[in-house]
Amino acid sequence: MKLWTTLTDAVTGWIAIAQGDPAWRGRFALSTPGLTTALAIFAFVAFLAIAFASMSIGMPSAAGVLVGMFVLALPVTALVVALVGTRIMLKTGGTMLPMLVPGIFLLTAFLLLEGMLAMIGGPVVMLAWLAMGYLLFQLARLATAWSFGSSVAFAVLTVALLVAMRLALYMLTTPAVSPV
Repeated sequence: MKLWTTLTDAVTGWIAIAQGDPAWRGRFALSTPGLTTALAIFAFVAFLAIAFASMSIGMPSAAGVLVGMFVLALPVTALVVALVGTRIMLKTGGTMLPMLVPGIFLLTAFLLLEGMLAMIGGPVVMLAWLAMGYLLFQLARLATAWSFGSSVAFAVLTVALLVAMRLALYMLTTPAVSPV
């Protein structure tokens, strides 16, 4: 039942973050084992997303699953790149765990929500991006000493990277067609 407790604490912690409650820290294991747990849950949800998406055509090969998991892990890469880039620009130090652990739980929920919204229609997914941007802004305000503007910039950069990475990957895998 530790998994259920971890997920319940993550949901409760994110509700506290959305409300601006400083008690959110007590809901996350802001340590290396906590980060490992968050990443393991994300990987499990990504695997389930691949299995669910391929139900009508059959499970892909091991290589296909790995490629799918790589693509689904791009939001984690966007979060890390935006976090490291913002920290370098602001010249701040300290541990990144208070941003990474809750951030990865947010990305796990985003993966589920985005998958459900994509079934409704592509433009509806933008609502999930907006919600994620707001929650990342709230997290940056509560977890760091960054200013309002820096927190907004971090949230916008993370969402922009998330969208740009997927778009770039799509463009790389699509054959070029001559306009003539």
